[in-house]
Amino acid sequence: MNHSAVLKLLFLIVALALLYSCGKDTPRLPKLSEDAVILAFGNSLTYGNGAERNESYPAILENLSGKRIVNAGIPGELSAKGLQRLSEILNEHEPELLLLCHGGNDLLRRHELAKTAINLKKMVLMARERGVSVVLIGVPRLGFMLKTADFYNQIAEEMELPFEDSILEEILSNRELKSDTIHPNREGYRLMAEAVYKLLKQTGAL
Repeated sequence: MNHSAVLKLLFLIVALALLYSCGKDTPRLPKLSEDAVILAFGNSLTYGNGAERNESYPAILENLSGKRIVNAGIPGELSAKGLQRLSEILNEHEPELLLLCHGGNDLLRRHELAKTAINLKKMVLMARERGVSVVLIGVPRLGFMLKTADFYNQIAEEMELPFEDSILEEILSNRELKSDTIHPNREGYRLMAEAVYKLLKQTGAL
């Protein structure tokens, strides 16, 4: 095979890969009712460390969506503790939708990622058993190049979840959007809220 033919073949492979990735449908969600409660569950990225409480991504998303959003973020929480806490929070607030952004502290403390993934899957199942829809938000692993940890994508594919896979990766790669090395600032949280809002519109939830 000559050089020109090899280039054409590579171009075709890349084009097909892009076509496939663009063609993958975002899983659909039931449309939220007028008085729906959305539960934003996670750790400091949900709580809003690095900004004022009214500048957290759930607070901004509440304004964008017109829905009541409960900020159930606890700074420093590990996924195992989150799993223990979730049932009570679901029972208390009876949300129609769970925004799950957890596992970041497991990554920081280099916990076994397989166990983190299991904890997140159990959270998803716990919500679904109550008829609660779930959206997954991926968290990047810290390193020379920030990249969303692979297990988030695996969970999203396996459990057919709407998945925001890149916004935190983009925010935390930009010094102007961070309050410190691991948290967004006010502008970063705004971009995070806008990305989640866009995904909720794509799923049909809003």
